[in-house]
Amino acid sequence: MQPLNDIHAVILDLDGTLIDSVPDLDAALNGMLQDMSLPAIDEASIRMFVGRGTPHLVKSTISVYLDGQEAAKSLDEALTLFYKHYRTVNGEHSHMYPNVREGLERMVEKGLKIACVTNKPSVFTEPLLAKNGIYPFFDVIYCADSFPRKKPDPFPMVMACRKFQLLPKQVVAIGDSENDAKAARAAGCSLFMVPYGYNYGIPVENQQPDAVVADLLQAMDLIS
Repeated sequence: MQPLNDIHAVILDLDGTLIDSVPDLDAALNGMLQDMSLPAIDEASIRMFVGRGTPHLVKSTISVYLDGQEAAKSLDEALTLFYKHYRTVNGEHSHMYPNVREGLERMVEKGLKIACVTNKPSVFTEPLLAKNGIYPFFDVIYCADSFPRKKPDPFPMVMACRKFQLLPKQVVAIGDSENDAKAARAAGCSLFMVPYGYNYGIPVENQQPDAVVADLLQAMDLIS
């Protein structure tokens, strides 16, 4: 594709785009299941549940073993236990994907504003970015609890554009999931997608992004 022109900011997803956080989630979810006297779950299953926010992640996990009514009754307890374990392991086992730091550095060199818009709660987002050494790159960080609505609703991306005093067409969103794609398109932003994250087993090409990029460095080659 031809490079995008007149782009002044980038909106980045977190889990599955910048950082592979599933190893942390694996430890926390299995700690939760153990506390609930339920069997362990494998990491491959967890990867299929990530991307729609913490309540969905936890409910999907316990629903492997509990029927709908039991899962609904147990959700509050499960969330409390998950948060207890996740506070302990957040950032301990996760790792950045290749060329994330290099891509962020290139964004700074290009003079782009950088936002992180994630469905992860703020209590976990900022520590995770800090532990991976990339927190200072971000001009704006919007989390699951920043607004009443979260992705796939476009509202957080629209607010990031407003914060930067830019039109959505001057901003490119980079993500890995259907939620990212729907939010970006509804907000009016351009869309790049990475193929290595968490998209519920669906090829990212199905979301018809402006480009599928191998990593953030390649994304920067497509911004003029």
